[in-house]
Amino acid sequence: MIRHLGIRDYREILEKMQLFTKTRNDDTTDEIWFLEHPQIFTQGQAGKSKHILKPSNIAIIQSDRGGQVTYHGPGQLIIYFLLDIRRKSFTIRDLVSKFEQIIIDLLANYEITAHRKNKAPGVYINDEKICSLGIRVRKGCCYHGLSLNIDMDLTPYQFINPCGYDGLTVTQLKTYLPNLEDNKINAEILKLIQKHLQYATNKDMIYP
Repeated sequence: MIRHLGIRDYREILEKMQLFTKTRNDDTTDEIWFLEHPQIFTQGQAGKSKHILKPSNIAIIQSDRGGQVTYHGPGQLIIYFLLDIRRKSFTIRDLVSKFEQIIIDLLANYEITAHRKNKAPGVYINDEKICSLGIRVRKGCCYHGLSLNIDMDLTPYQFINPCGYDGLTVTQLKTYLPNLEDNKINAEILKLIQKHLQYATNKDMIYP
């Protein structure tokens, strides 16, 4: 099932993901949530305070996803995948690779060459990061997902080492596609999700 949730508080969505994953069973339909967050820094399970470089008026909260500190804000597309990965025999490595390939293929549709990096999950254009990943797997089911920079204020990234990498710079789709249409991007991503995660679709429902 696809849900388009608009702009939602991070803490609220984190609690909803945790509850959904805790209470789901073998028959629960997978869900994919499209949304944005208000400004927030989130620390992953491996997060270290040294990667927060200077104070700001943006809140910092602890998350249970993998990885280090990252930033979320308006103009960034968040896609959370609440999936039973046992149904398709996906490993965590498979899942990360598929998420990356979805974004690499999306950018290729616009003749933008993007790539992944060894031991640094995410998607990059040259050496600039445009998409970050973070997941949590519990009892064979995953939640969290990816964030794609679309058309946002990138200034808050100056307050952190994004994803724990000193000197890492970030970019966004608007730099390469000044006339992009958000609705078109969402529709194209959905098609790529169906392809790479091997789902069929019928209106707003996705099912194996």
